[in-house]
Amino acid sequence: MEMTEMTGVSLKRGALVIEDNDNGVPAEETKKQKFSECNLTKGQDGLQNDFLSIGEDVPGPPDTVSAGKGGENSEAQLEDEEEEEEDGLSEECEEEESESFADMMKHGLTEADVGITKFVSSHQGFSGILKERYSDFVVHEIGKDGRISHLNDLSIPVDEEDPSEDIFTVLTAEEKQRLEELQLFKNKETSVAIEVIEDTKEKRTVIHQAIKSLFPGLETKTEDREGKKYIVAYHAAGKKALAKVRTAADPRKHSWPKSRGSYCHFVLYKENKDTMDAINVLSRYLRITAQRLAHLNKCLMNFKLGNFSYQKKPLKLGELQGNHFTVVLRNITGTDEQVQQAMNSLKEIGFINYYGMQRFGTTAVPTYQVGRAILQNSWTEVMDLILKPRSGAEKGYLVKCREEWAKTKDPTAALRKLPVKRCVEGQLLRGLSKYGMKNIVSAFGIIPRNNRLMYIHSYQSYVWNNMVSKRIEDYGLKPVPGDLVLKGATPTYIEEDDVNNYSIHDVVMPLPGFDVVYPKHKIREAYREMLTADNLDIDNMRHKIRDYSLSGAYRKIIIRPQNVSWDVVAYDDPKIPLFNTDVDNLEGKPPPVFASEGKYRALKMDFSLPPSTYATMAIREVLKMDTSIKNQTQLNTTWLR
Repeated sequence: MEMTEMTGVSLKRGALVIEDNDNGVPAEETKKQKFSECNLTKGQDGLQNDFLSIGEDVPGPPDTVSAGKGGENSEAQLEDEEEEEEDGLSEECEEEESESFADMMKHGLTEADVGITKFVSSHQGFSGILKERYSDFVVHEIGKDGRISHLNDLSIPVDEEDPSEDIFTVLTAEEKQRLEELQLFKNKETSVAIEVIEDTKEKRTVIHQAIKSLFPGLETKTEDREGKKYIVAYHAAGKKALAKVRTAADPRKHSWPKSRGSYCHFVLYKENKDTMDAINVLSRYLRITAQRLAHLNKCLMNFKLGNFSYQKKPLKLGELQGNHFTVVLRNITGTDEQVQQAMNSLKEIGFINYYGMQRFGTTAVPTYQVGRAILQNSWTEVMDLILKPRSGAEKGYLVKCREEWAKTKDPTAALRKLPVKRCVEGQLLRGLSKYGMKNIVSAFGIIPRNNRLMYIHSYQSYVWNNMVSKRIEDYGLKPVPGDLVLKGATPTYIEEDDVNNYSIHDVVMPLPGFDVVYPKHKIREAYREMLTADNLDIDNMRHKIRDYSLSGAYRKIIIRPQNVSWDVVAYDDPKIPLFNTDVDNLEGKPPPVFASEGKYRALKMDFSLPPSTYATMAIREVLKMDTSIKNQTQLNTTWLR
């Protein structure tokens, strides 16, 4: 269950500005391993091209990241947690491998559990294995100009004011460690002195440049000590200087020429890595310029950075048209005729725009249940749902933490079982330790806002999926009076004499909230009945805690992919890749050659989708089979046997 992605990123100098778009790709947990600066191992998601930019604001310290809202932990807490993560993860992960993932997933959700029950096409379904290899699922972002982001250029923009490559090698690992500790005030030293072994002006200049480029919180000077030359690094204004570096006030521009655009844009290629995982890793090593970024290509596994350019403006949320997917379904059973019918239907009709399974979690406690409890203001239930023991695929240390919680209801004791304290469970336990069991609302508030809202959005998605299934069951694939369409951003009802002016592709349905209208036909009452059964008032979706008040939104019920193409190929070896990635092409690898016959057949498909649309739901329509991890795991297990 892996994938490859290519995405666009906008990063200012030192501060990371991430505008994440829901590309509908599952982020299934894989074994997380330790890493060092030049030895990065696999992480979460897969293969993707992200387009990013870095600008000239002051940088934060190496172990912190500014990524919009959500990073609410103090720097000291984050540093402690990172050390514990690296010390504790590998042993725990090895233990969990002994239990069958397929067995654990028997308790997972199926599509029917979250309202995904209907299809739009009439063709006969067939089976195929989704994401058997990470390179079977590739995502490229589509820019606002309509161009697909590809990593095809590793060159660095010419800039005469860039420091030389020597800045990356002139300092020893020990010197870098001492300088980093100085910058972060991790020891009692007020300065760090580095002896200049080869005392030349050129050598001293390179050391000065290296320290200022790699550790922008520091200043340097040259001193004579007992006949020897030293470069001395220090904070110009003590902790106030570091605070300014962190908050982007009073930016230091000594290493960012005025002639250069304020932002460095680039394409990030990542394999089997969640976007925020990748950003957190990069934030440890960035010191901002294209030259520095390109240097990471020599150090980091599963990442490539390229297509650098300096620009005046950053990338912002919404500045993409969507994502282009290249997907391989292996070991398909469908005939060529069945495949042809399925793909023609996808191209001409499309698929139901369901929220995919990754929206709802992988264990026996779906995320929408937590969201529902939040909306009900049932905070004891929120705490219980997040922390209680549960069936399904979980890391060993989470299982032990939950067992401790069930036994003692002691947040401090349960927290000690967690080597990774930045997970939701760890954050909630830390909140309960701080605020006490009688103030769950404040304890829950320690969790980053985006993560808290994820639960509520999951509940909205659950309602939407169920209501769309009922709408299609009752009215089929044609617009009817009382349906909603958008004129600009304004919802409008379809009237009897207006039906022929619309198609099913125009119809939208609301996610529940206080600022939406509902269809005029019987689906309106279905919304009310579903929310009433969940002890929620459809006429009062405002929560007494403002963050949890739902305004609602509208979503098209049928999506027709663009740029659809496909091919059926034969192969003998399940381990070989069936098409080239951007990195393969950069390295000059020839594309795979297929025989006319083989042991297995695969369907390779390409298509583009708008943001917040799930590729897995398009694939589901082609196969007409359950795409849940529970079902796919069983399919993989059966095939491998």
